[in-house]
Amino acid sequence: MGEGPEVVARAAPGSFLQVVPGPHQLRSLTAGWRCQGHTVGLVPTMGALHAGHLSLVRAARRDCSRVLVSVFVNPLQFGSSEDFERYPRQLDADLARLREIAVDACYCPTAELLYPPEFASQVTVEAAGDLWEVRARPGHFAGVATLVTKLFAATGPCRAYFGEKDAQQVAVVSRLALDLDLGVEVVVCPIVRDPDGLALSSRNTLLSEQGRRAALCLSRGISLARRRFAEGEDSGPELARLVAEVVGAEPYARLDYAGVVDPGDFSPVMRAQAESRVLVAAAVEGVRLIDTGVLAPGGGSGG
Repeated sequence: MGEGPEVVARAAPGSFLQVVPGPHQLRSLTAGWRCQGHTVGLVPTMGALHAGHLSLVRAARRDCSRVLVSVFVNPLQFGSSEDFERYPRQLDADLARLREIAVDACYCPTAELLYPPEFASQVTVEAAGDLWEVRARPGHFAGVATLVTKLFAATGPCRAYFGEKDAQQVAVVSRLALDLDLGVEVVVCPIVRDPDGLALSSRNTLLSEQGRRAALCLSRGISLARRRFAEGEDSGPELARLVAEVVGAEPYARLDYAGVVDPGDFSPVMRAQAESRVLVAAAVEGVRLIDTGVLAPGGGSGG
């Protein structure tokens, strides 16, 4: 999707941020932008913004002349036993931060508006295999796909920016955009980590200081798998076992899964390649965290 002509000066820090409450207003806003020759960059989030989200905003600002961030904690992608009520919400702080970094608009609808009582549709996409997050969170990706379809439909043709950490989600969203001819180009951006290696997540704010240290076992496991692969170990099951062993040794973590997979269909690999992807998920202090990365530098985008 081409960028189109550069028009109108971009917003300056501290400038007006348009808050968009519903899909009809969003559709009107973005249609107007495109009529003026602007390209639209969309950054979907669930709020509690951190440096990882801001890296997506910077990528959108680099590529596009108008930047839209959505903030919505989507109830459809949480299971009955998951942390929907506990998920961090800080809309006022998020809006203040978006003003500071010159975002043009923020879409923050309510669940009642997006999912009225008569809502009866669901979008399913079979692009992430049947293991890992798909097995661990039944119905999760149907909830993601349903919301993203509504978001893309209301935004219209755009570039949409997602983080690599949610690798299976990226596969679902990319396939959805392609299959439904939505005119959306999905852009995948690298994982942002704290200096100690912890992948940034809004859920990290729910961890105690001790829990945060414990959460490093996920990135340590990935680092060990990469190191052993560089030393010549290419057994996928063995590399996955090493990751699981690192997480299992952390008393404050409970392993959900660890795998070394094909980056296309997320099936476990017997013989790992440079582009093979490590997937790991664990609960730390009851907070579910995921991480990922390819096995070798240059093997693909890696966290």
